[in-house]
Amino acid sequence: MTLDSLDIIPFQNNTKLNVEIPGSKSISNRSLILSVLNYGKVNLKGILESDDVNIMIVALKKLGVKIEKENNNSIFVYGTGGKLSVKKAILNVGNAGTVARFLTALLALQYDGEYLLDGSVAMRERPMKGLIDALKIHGTKFSFIDKKNHFPLKIIPNGLNTENWEIDASLSSQILSAILIISPYIPGETRIQLMKDTVSKPFVKMTIEMMSQFSENSEFRVVEDNNIFQIGHFKYKLKGGLYAIEPDATAASYFLSLPIAINGSVHVKNIQNCQLQGDIDYAKVISSCGVTIKKDQFGLIASVNSKIKGGDFNFNDISDTFLTLAALSPILKTPLKISGIAHTRNQETDRVSGMVSQLRKIVSYVKEAEDFIYIEPYENLNKFIGSNLISIETYEDHRFAMSFSVLGSFDLFGNQSPWIKILDPMCCAKTFPKFFEVLSLCRTNTV
Repeated sequence: MTLDSLDIIPFQNNTKLNVEIPGSKSISNRSLILSVLNYGKVNLKGILESDDVNIMIVALKKLGVKIEKENNNSIFVYGTGGKLSVKKAILNVGNAGTVARFLTALLALQYDGEYLLDGSVAMRERPMKGLIDALKIHGTKFSFIDKKNHFPLKIIPNGLNTENWEIDASLSSQILSAILIISPYIPGETRIQLMKDTVSKPFVKMTIEMMSQFSENSEFRVVEDNNIFQIGHFKYKLKGGLYAIEPDATAASYFLSLPIAINGSVHVKNIQNCQLQGDIDYAKVISSCGVTIKKDQFGLIASVNSKIKGGDFNFNDISDTFLTLAALSPILKTPLKISGIAHTRNQETDRVSGMVSQLRKIVSYVKEAEDFIYIEPYENLNKFIGSNLISIETYEDHRFAMSFSVLGSFDLFGNQSPWIKILDPMCCAKTFPKFFEVLSLCRTNTV
């Protein structure tokens, strides 16, 4: 592999594979913030090693949080009850949305200090206004170096007052999750009213469930009713001090989908009991397309024994996985429509337009609307493609790289000749640094 590009070598058909998935990025970064808020030391087992998680760890260390590494997938976080010893710091959130939103909320909880936050070029365009507006009303001062309500910005916290909250989380559920996580440490009872419906609701459910898991020895109380959340005042104190992080269900989507490309089966280990991650419901979507999903005591087995069709699916709740299926649309046997994805235009890149742009290199017809895409595949794709490699632009977005790599695993010409080239493959380091290594092991059937 080079840093610039990677040709994807197709698999032989009818392959049977086993694969293990790293820890969830969403759970890893939530667990880090909850561990800082925790009273006492926390051992995080199965934590993901990736750019997004490393960015969070580096930032927390700069803020005075003691974090020790036990091994590659296990760390100790010495909880401070949410109080940060470092009162002045310059922090970089990269292009990690969870870091940007969760860290901002944690800093706003402090009673003094001055913190300068910046991120990547892409992060400077990502939505923060809903969170910033809510925190400003409740006592946090912000100043903006360039563009209002965007990074880079300076935070001057002064604690958070007890007024009721009105939050616009219509562009990102992380805005709501950020306030939910810190809300038990705001004096009195916290009442949050959503001004508009939020997207990606399973991630909010994940946040609330993790809050409960970290407060087993306290009086946990979060009540949700018609976009109103009421949170009691309680302490995070994890029972036993050990927290096991689930394998990443979003990362699992690539390997659960791999049988579509290789006409075989893949046993994805240790995801059979995922309880926190809504993205595990991606398995139901591909089941509707014709993939057989079976659960055993070790994981999920995805297999394909017939031609896979498209369909009409709303991905609002599992939008991180929409690229996985969309990228495979060129080898489906019927058209595919994916809706509920308008908010993904504000993620690492405009994922809707980006996906449309790349698919137009491969399929006969793609329609783009604000909230959906519709794709019609060619009947004889190999005749359309010819001998030239198709270069896939990834926009520094890991999900483009991984999704189109699954498509490239399809043996289009029947001789394992590459037909897909991934540009900037190392962008996968954001959430799955060893993705191509795992894919290669699958190809040689040595996992």
